[in-house]
Amino acid sequence: MGTIWPRTTGAFIIPGGKQTLTVKDQIDGKILDILQNEFPLEERPFLAIAGQMGISEADVLERIAAMKASGLIRRIGGIFDSGRMGYYSTLCAIEVPSDRIAEVGQLINRLPGVTHNYLRDHEYNMWFTLTAASPEKAASILAELEKAIGLPITSMPTQKVYKIKVSFEVGSGHEA
Repeated sequence: MGTIWPRTTGAFIIPGGKQTLTVKDQIDGKILDILQNEFPLEERPFLAIAGQMGISEADVLERIAAMKASGLIRRIGGIFDSGRMGYYSTLCAIEVPSDRIAEVGQLINRLPGVTHNYLRDHEYNMWFTLTAASPEKAASILAELEKAIGLPITSMPTQKVYKIKVSFEVGSGHEA
């Protein structure tokens, strides 16, 4: 199991690949299922979840806070189709020397348009997604980053989106 780096919104790296986290009980599992798949679009969504679960809103919030503290939940928030909103997105890859992974990863994670940043077992070992207002703005951000890190960045602009959602079934089991 690797380390999850401190990050800006949505960006993280798990060196070494897959991480297994354990759900405390079936109630936490059901809360995770609801958060991923049926999040209530209401003024008090956690009260609505509590009503579905037959527990108090305070209990739901305490359980979510504990799952965030453990790393089981990284973020709760909307996911928007940036392309439909007029934004430009590109997948980027860098060949980072092993002794510079932490340094380069932290610089990338500070960029406001980075939504994902992963370390992979490949020649190009650091992959991240950058979203910007325009292709020109993305090119400017990447040029500044290349200058700061002294490494070339391969940019692969989005042509077609095949999947933007992932959901882990945990309500009936105890692993996420």
